[in-house]
Amino acid sequence: MTQALHTQLIPKVDDEAPCAAEITRYDQEHFVTYARLLDAEAERANWRDVVRLVLRRNPDTEPTLSRRCWQSHLDRARWIATAGYQQLVTRAAAKQA
Repeated sequence: MTQALHTQLIPKVDDEAPCAAEITRYDQEHFVTYARLLDAEAERANWRDVVRLVLRRNPDTEPTLSRRCWQSHLDRARWIATAGYQQLVTRAAAKQA
């Protein structure tokens, strides 16, 4: 797999997710990441396993940073799933009009 393709499929995860009132470019690049976090939450997966697999962090060597990264991305995923998605619906409707 080329580096460019790998970057597109698995974007770099920042230490913290955005907390803007709008869906950001970062959010758009991480919709799959957010979906995986929500799926893991629904399955009651251990946060340490999720951090390793989804966010590519090592909770053994950086427990505080890893936990903060996981929590901020999970919070963002929840926001998008419950409120932020409406912005996408509005944008799509505007494009069709």
